[in-house]
Amino acid sequence: MSKHPEDNITRLLIELSNGDRAAVDLLLPVIYDELRKLAANYLRRERIDHTLQPTALVHEAYLKLIDQSRVNWQNRAHFFGVAAQIMRRLLVDHARKHNAEKRGQDFQKLSLDENIDRAVERSAELIALDDALKTLATFDQQKARMVELRYFGGLSIEETADVLGVTPTTIKRHWRLAKAWLHGEMQRSN
Repeated sequence: MSKHPEDNITRLLIELSNGDRAAVDLLLPVIYDELRKLAANYLRRERIDHTLQPTALVHEAYLKLIDQSRVNWQNRAHFFGVAAQIMRRLLVDHARKHNAEKRGQDFQKLSLDENIDRAVERSAELIALDDALKTLATFDQQKARMVELRYFGGLSIEETADVLGVTPTTIKRHWRLAKAWLHGEMQRSN
């Protein structure tokens, strides 16, 4: 075993990509705490009365992750980027269901200030942000993916650059542009 946990995760992911289903049993204990932190970070941004708990979100996401039979896992950053995407989808689906149950109540759109990093607190806001990201993805898939990895996945600039195959300088520049575009889009949709 390597002394670096990232190396162990990458090795196990490659084994899983190569069809070694035994790697699944070895992978969960190594990544569970990180997935739980990611889930807790997501849920901290949610409304106070949210019914989904971090453990449930981790378990749902993990089941979807290991069921990804056609993914060629590259490394730890790639795995956690996909995990972030899956958790985002699960939370948006949960938010849509919650809003469907509460139809007729006031629906507030997300009002972003200059800092896209501020917490998303209500399910309607999460849906509005998801809609804006989908719009961004129609004409700039890379920036939308970058926002997803950085904001939702909690990946560093360097990890995001690694997953997207660009330089950290490119990520910094695109991050500023994406935040500005999302700010404008969210203002227009209010």
